[in-house]
This record gives sequence, structure tokens and C-alpha cells, in this order.
Amino acid sequence: MSKPKLISFKLCPYVQRSVILLKEKGVDYDIEYIDVYDPPEWFLALSPTGKVPILQVEDTVLFESAVIGEYLDEVYTPPLHPSDPIKKAQNRAWMEFTSPMYMGTFNLMMATDKEAVDKVIEEFNKNLAGLDKAMENTPWFNGADFSMVDISAAPLFVRLAFYKNHCDLDLLKAFPNLIKWSDGLLARQSVIESTVDGFDDMLLSRMKQIGSYVRK
Repeated sequence: MSKPKLISFKLCPYVQRSVILLKEKGVDYDIEYIDVYDPPEWFLALSPTGKVPILQVEDTVLFESAVIGEYLDEVYTPPLHPSDPIKKAQNRAWMEFTSPMYMGTFNLMMATDKEAVDKVIEEFNKNLAGLDKAMENTPWFNGADFSMVDISAAPLFVRLAFYKNHCDLDLLKAFPNLIKWSDGLLARQSVIESTVDGFDDMLLSRMKQIGSYVRK
């Protein structure tokens, strides 16, 4: 089998999940980044939705990040889903729960006034409270076993750490279970290596361009 190839955008949290997964499994892969605001024609010809990421596997193109993750977990060992069907279904449900929260971090960046920021944070706190209640195990979501849920949550915590470090905005301060989970994930090598060089500077530059309210 030839090396899988990811095509994405440098700030995309969805491709970050695939990168973490590939690194956890020790898979040799290629990655190419495009400008999503000015995508090349060859990419638009490959992606049915015109969105990132996509995964090229020989002559086949897979799209939708959740589907890409499921494929990679099935093909490469060790499996990171629980073997028990009901536990696996629960894990998949919580992955679906965390995925839309990436958009919350984006909306926070894009908000240009206090009213918009407060609205995003109010919604975020509701979701974080639910996630904190579910995160009763340590060190990972399923206890001792690192899983796909942990990978799904990692890009979220990377971005929340960015807001804490650069915008003096700590959205996790009221959620002790999430703080522990986040600390463990941010210290994991696969997560550390999943962002591109200059990631924080790219986000700060983008925030400056749009006049983000939360940027210092």
C-alpha cells in the first residue's frame, strides 16, 4: 500500500485529528497544505465538497474528517476504538459532540465585539459543562486506554490553550476534569507534533486581519 496523503489547511482542526491518529499509529504519510480561501483547481477537482481535509489513498479520495479517521483506525493498528459495540457507540457519540465545538473556537476568533464574544462563550460553557461531566476517567476518556475520543478532543484543547496564552481567556477554569484532560493531551508527543511551525503566530495574524475582539 502506498503512503496515504492528507491535503488540508495549516490551521484546520479537522486535519489535526488525522495527523494525531497517524502519528499514534506510526504511519508514514504525506501532507500538503493549500489556501482554503483560494483553493487550486486540482484540489477542487478532487474534493466533492470543496472542503478540507481530504485523504488520498492510491487512486481513491476520501473526504469528511470523521470518515477519514474511521478508515485510518480500521486499516492501521492498534485500533483506538473500544472493542465493545456499546462502548464504541458511546465513544463515537462523544466524538460527534466535540467536533462542532471547533467551530466555537473559530467563532470566538471571528467575533469583533463584546456582544458576539459573550454569546459564543455562553454557548461554549454549556458544551464544556457537558463534556466535563462525561470526563470522569483519568488520564484519558476511557481511563487507561488512549482512544479516538481523546484524539477528537485534542484540537479543541490546543485552541483553548491558545486563547488562554495569548488572549487572557481561560475557558476551562471552571472545569477541573477538562483541565486534567487538556494537560495530558497537550503534553502528548503526537499532539505536540500535530500543529505546523508558527501555528500561534498564524492565528494571531488572522485575528489582527479581521479585528478580533479577544486579541490583545
